[in-house]
Amino acid sequence: MTAKILDGRHVSSTILDRVQKEVEEFVSDQGRVPVLATVLVGDDPASHTYVRMKANRCAKVGMESRRIELDATITTDELVEQIRQLSADRAVDGILLQHPVPDHIDERAAFEAIAPSKDVDGVTRTSFATMAFDEGGFESATPGGIMALLDAYDIPLAGKHAVVVGRSPILGKPVGMLLLARDATVTYCHSRTTGLADHIAQADILVAAVGRPELIRGEWLKPGAVVVDAGYADDKGDVEYDSAAARASYITPVPGGVGPMTIATLLSQTIRAAREHEATS
Repeated sequence: MTAKILDGRHVSSTILDRVQKEVEEFVSDQGRVPVLATVLVGDDPASHTYVRMKANRCAKVGMESRRIELDATITTDELVEQIRQLSADRAVDGILLQHPVPDHIDERAAFEAIAPSKDVDGVTRTSFATMAFDEGGFESATPGGIMALLDAYDIPLAGKHAVVVGRSPILGKPVGMLLLARDATVTYCHSRTTGLADHIAQADILVAAVGRPELIRGEWLKPGAVVVDAGYADDKGDVEYDSAAARASYITPVPGGVGPMTIATLLSQTIRAAREHEATS
């Protein structure tokens, strides 16, 4: 068996084409350009690269990317105030706080300063709750992108056993809730899980989201499993790619799988936020 590729670059391109048309219609109707504000704290090279990529994608679909760069020595209170000002700015439609932030910052406090109506990255407690209860909130961008990728390849979810390795509040936990909402049976695994290989062997769908290169061996997989690798560190994913691809039915490449879908979801939710702002103003 050789796994088929879940091509995030191709699927995200289709989504971004749709977003571009929606932005053109929005500008024509409203006479303004949607604005995504990105907040970057410190000088981490990877974070700067990610923000630059997002700005480039914004430009390609006709959105404005407003970039706010803050010194690494900023306090939590100062960062919260900056984000609250963006939340109150009627010209801003979406807010992205690039994470991780420096260790001395209370990241959760900073996330909660984002107005839920502008939380296009889906990081606030309100977004998580409305997503989990299927009440129309913004999805966490990477989990939302994963679901869109699975849907693009018509991967059946109802009744399937999904194993999520990782429990972060912006990836592992929300992707499990989204799978549960689609009638999958969900198992969470994490750093305290015993018998990880045994759990993975039962997975019809595996979502790896821990950022530990090649933690998961291909030989652990159930033959025909769908593998979504959302981890990335040292230019590798969480799953041993070659051995997993020989055993799985579908697999995401790293890079080129989940990453492009995250940005596409972020921009799709930004144009949605812009439309909702105009509808309620």
